[in-house]
Amino acid sequence: MPSLLTEARPAEPGAAARAGGPWTLVVEPEARAGAEQMAVDEALLDAADRTGRAWLRLYRFAPPCLSLGRHESAARRYDRAAIARLGIDVVRRPTGGRAVWHEHALTYAVAAPLARFGSPRAAYRAIHARLAAALALLGARPTLAPARPRPAPGAPGTGIAGACFARAVGGEILVGGRKLVGSAQALRGRALLQHGALLLAGSQDVVRAVSRAPRGPDGATTLSAALGRAVTFREVADAIARAWGEPLAPGPSPEPEPERTARFRDPAWTWRR
Repeated sequence: MPSLLTEARPAEPGAAARAGGPWTLVVEPEARAGAEQMAVDEALLDAADRTGRAWLRLYRFAPPCLSLGRHESAARRYDRAAIARLGIDVVRRPTGGRAVWHEHALTYAVAAPLARFGSPRAAYRAIHARLAAALALLGARPTLAPARPRPAPGAPGTGIAGACFARAVGGEILVGGRKLVGSAQALRGRALLQHGALLLAGSQDVVRAVSRAPRGPDGATTLSAALGRAVTFREVADAIARAWGEPLAPGPSPEPEPERTARFRDPAWTWRR
């Protein structure tokens, strides 16, 4: 069977027009540093707002990276000296959410006009439903977390070290009751960026190791643990492409503008709050 990472899925007559045209599928051939990856995602968000096009991008981080949510109080939550001592690459995302350790993971990014989905909440569930369908193709049995009331301050997972994978919120992907994918969003004009990490192996222990609060619960799982075998970036990327449900046209990997990358690399941005 041909791989959709190298061959475009044929568009059904009329389907692409109704959806606003085919998606551009970008599968990064090589991993990049966190600052570059965030610069590309933000640039795609701007392009989606400007052009009305939609992108699905799949990629990895090298070196492994700790990403912080745009609105996190990083200096209060995380030990900057410990991060430096351990030589950890760290970046602040253009999206919200909590800290994620990107090592043995596939990261996806969706940049598209919000009209493709209708609302941020609808986008969150629709994108996760497509990722869940891909996981099912691989043999996993994913579910989407039910919507829950917002937890009270001080509840488990909401303390100053509340990492992204400490708990699931409504619409997120679970396997065996544990969180497999952590996602976050940003809006700009008429477009949406949603990106997130699908854990292939490893753990989120680094987040807890550099947190200022006591170690909290680990609500994460990995795809390798769920399937009982090793999985590769390539096979998961191919499954996501096959399960996407809309026409895909493979495109080249975009290059981020140097100025944008420099901003994400700047400690003044990373530790601005």
